[in-house]
Amino acid sequence: MVDDPARTATTAAIDFDAVLVATPPRFGPADALTIAEQTFGLHAATARDLGSERDQSFLLLDADERPTAVLKVSNVAEDPATLDMEARAVLHAARVDPTLPLAIPWRAPKAGDSDDPAGRRAAIDGADGPHQVRLYDVLPGRQRTDPLTLSDTALAGWGETTARLGRALRGFFHPRAQRTMLWDVQHATRTRAFVDTIRDAHQRELVTRVLDRFEVTVAPKWPSLRAQVVHGDLTTDNALTDAAGRIIGIVDFGDMSHSALVVDLVSALDSLVTDRDDPFRVARLVIDGYQRVTLLEPIELRLMGELLAARSAVTIAISSWRSSHGLEDAGFAERYNATAARTIEAILAVGWDDLGRRFGADATPEPDRALRDRRARVMGPALEPLTYEHPIHVAEASGVWMTDTTGRRFLDAYNNVPCVGHAHPRVTAAIARQARRINTNMRYLHGTAIELAERLVATCPPGLDTVMFVNSGSEANDLAWRLATTFTVHRGGLCNAFAYHGISDAIAPLSPETWPGGRRPEHVETWPAPDRYRGRDQQPDGFTAAVERLAARGIAPAAVILDGVLTSDGFAEAESSYVAELVRRTHAAGGLWIADEVQGGHGRTGSAMWSFQRFGIVPDLVTLGKPMGNGHPIGAVITRREIAARFAAETVFFSTFGGNPVSAAAALAVLDVLDDERVLERVNDAGEQLRGAIRDVATRHPVLGDTRGPGLAIGIEVVVDPVAKIPDPALAGAIKEGMRERGVLVGTCGAAGNVIKVRPPLAFTAAEVPIFAAALEEALVALRR
Repeated sequence: MVDDPARTATTAAIDFDAVLVATPPRFGPADALTIAEQTFGLHAATARDLGSERDQSFLLLDADERPTAVLKVSNVAEDPATLDMEARAVLHAARVDPTLPLAIPWRAPKAGDSDDPAGRRAAIDGADGPHQVRLYDVLPGRQRTDPLTLSDTALAGWGETTARLGRALRGFFHPRAQRTMLWDVQHATRTRAFVDTIRDAHQRELVTRVLDRFEVTVAPKWPSLRAQVVHGDLTTDNALTDAAGRIIGIVDFGDMSHSALVVDLVSALDSLVTDRDDPFRVARLVIDGYQRVTLLEPIELRLMGELLAARSAVTIAISSWRSSHGLEDAGFAERYNATAARTIEAILAVGWDDLGRRFGADATPEPDRALRDRRARVMGPALEPLTYEHPIHVAEASGVWMTDTTGRRFLDAYNNVPCVGHAHPRVTAAIARQARRINTNMRYLHGTAIELAERLVATCPPGLDTVMFVNSGSEANDLAWRLATTFTVHRGGLCNAFAYHGISDAIAPLSPETWPGGRRPEHVETWPAPDRYRGRDQQPDGFTAAVERLAARGIAPAAVILDGVLTSDGFAEAESSYVAELVRRTHAAGGLWIADEVQGGHGRTGSAMWSFQRFGIVPDLVTLGKPMGNGHPIGAVITRREIAARFAAETVFFSTFGGNPVSAAAALAVLDVLDDERVLERVNDAGEQLRGAIRDVATRHPVLGDTRGPGLAIGIEVVVDPVAKIPDPALAGAIKEGMRERGVLVGTCGAAGNVIKVRPPLAFTAAEVPIFAAALEEALVALRR
């Protein structure tokens, strides 16, 4: 091999793959014809030089000017083993995804039927040393597509094909992939040595700024990125397109290396966003296409703009260096420098802090005060105020822990919506998996909702055999009310004196907690919840009086509705015999019993799946909501077939989103977790220990007058005087705020607002009990001082 002075001088200072410093081959078209015939036995009439960065590529044509093959001659620095890796990679990808339009090297005549990748190349001698030669089929399509001509559909298609290529290569590895290819942005900082060769001072300054940023922000995070063997240079130079701009040919695997998966996406973006009025819109379209195949991780989205800037900087640095050392014609080498500089300028104009959001990452949280002002301005005064004097600006949550935007963690002992825990992996995966497959409505046959209905029926007593899906607890109670009024032909309703059952026009009248000014709807009556703490006996007289008041107005009850843990009434305790008698009297009056399981269902009591089951009753209708999808909106009514049949005879029921496959998948996952994690057993254990710990605190703080409730539905009654048992809502609110300041979240409830509401996700365990008890004790001690 003849030494190249430029190569020798440069490699002495910088360690990277030698192919970038070797002089490209210098064969002519006539040489190409001879080489093709000598190595592969292919006789062609003419050859056209296609141009290449460091190799030589020729299009071979027959006598009728029809393309017959593409000849590629590698430079002398190319290691034959690396070319074998390329061949293996292409063949691997073709096996994984046979529809990928890949350029596959021919077998040389000497190889016969051998699968040895060495048989897909041949060697020739040149003036500067031996060269490896490969031959490829001519793929259809246009080379070096102008990215400005690509439609939005084509741009998304580029992203999709890029992801398919990455997926096809993800099971491939080869030792030669561990190489330092400077086009791979993981090595961006190595190109600092080239900055002085950038002739344009402005471009030089841009590259320096990007490399400085990369070193501080990207390099430390690089080890956390998904990595595999990647193509490394999927740009408009290395892809052939059809008339619509879609990729129909992928060529040149010469920059392959083991790197971050997103390197291929970044290289595609580098060539697609150039000179666009809105490069970020274009980038998002490409990313959308990519994510049709492979979802990007949050860190990949956050760093995408930084990586694109680095790729553009590398383009300018490498091309300037190669040009300055005479390794390429300056015009050809630096043809993309100006556009790369404009990409960097667009990124810098946006600013590093806002860059991730432009590529689809989560926005950087804005200050709390600004967000509160925006909320008040656009959501109005009717929305319930934010919880806590200092509202929590939430960022993420997992299990029973919520994290705010400052990174502070809070033990969540309040939110029952994420039933099996915030962001449970089984549930979130089920949602994502089904959403990527299909989401539609129940006018189409789909097994997910059917399986969910079957499993819900299996949890209920015999007779409750029909399920109707909606989107929330309010909708479920609304539908239950419609079913009851249709079946009974009555219009009266009864509920507890401070109950809450929903927000719809039909069900809000059965939610006295929200009655404006205490005004009672004409068709509704209430009865007081039992109060064991104050000695209010468990007699149904108050209920009977309520039925009689309705009758005096000429109204018969269509339904009685009860939350099985009496949450809004301060987790009042009801005996089985008491509830059973209410059910009997409801039926005697011609009404139906609605068991509202939105608060108490899905194992919250620990004793059974549904809170009504601890009373030994069989309701006529069961309503489900909040916990059912672990935060994904879904609700349901479970009832008897005869009730549903009467309803069907008079109307048609349909909910566009009720029972949709994604929501149903979430609800099925919740049921699976309840079974697999033995949640009911955990609730029993954690609930018993938590009540015990609270009662222990109460021995030192008698203002905690009573601790009650089943499982993980616990109320702590706060009183002024434990003898007189006078409610103290102000102190209850102060305890709630004090616990929040100590990292534990609770709420308040009850007609007087003096009951601490403890209703954590069911991921709560005995391990969290001491944390809760300590926060409660410390808050009380601080208040007493």
